[in-house]
Amino acid sequence: MNPELEDLYQQVLLDHSKRPRNFGALTDGAVQVHGDNPSCGDEIDLSVCFGPEGAVEDIRFTGQGCAICMASASMMTLKLKGRSRLEATALAEAFHTLITGGNAAPDRALGDLQVMEGVRKFPQRVKCAMLAWRAFDQALTIHESTDRPTTPP
Repeated sequence: MNPELEDLYQQVLLDHSKRPRNFGALTDGAVQVHGDNPSCGDEIDLSVCFGPEGAVEDIRFTGQGCAICMASASMMTLKLKGRSRLEATALAEAFHTLITGGNAAPDRALGDLQVMEGVRKFPQRVKCAMLAWRAFDQALTIHESTDRPTTPP
């Protein structure tokens, strides 16, 4: 990574970790998920309000953790809010590939999240960056399992 990009990475990461966006809880029908990383102490409580078609209408988080964890959660909420289920799932997969060093070319849809690419140089920090995204995946699973129409007997 070139030095200018590393500076940008640090500035964006520090900004989001010190002033996280969408920090707080949602109620009124929001899917609630708790995620933690026992190896480092990061904890996230994610609240997601899904629309009728599974779109992410609102998303917020609370918790405590390292700068990478908090920045990733903050940036994730900005990127996912208002997205369809399909778009949100694609972004989550693209972010996972970016962080874990997959062979795919960086997805332009990730936008600012691409600055998190430097995390892959520190394998022990990948879990920190992925914590909120894994919580979002759990929220999707919960929503899908509770949102399916039941067939009458």
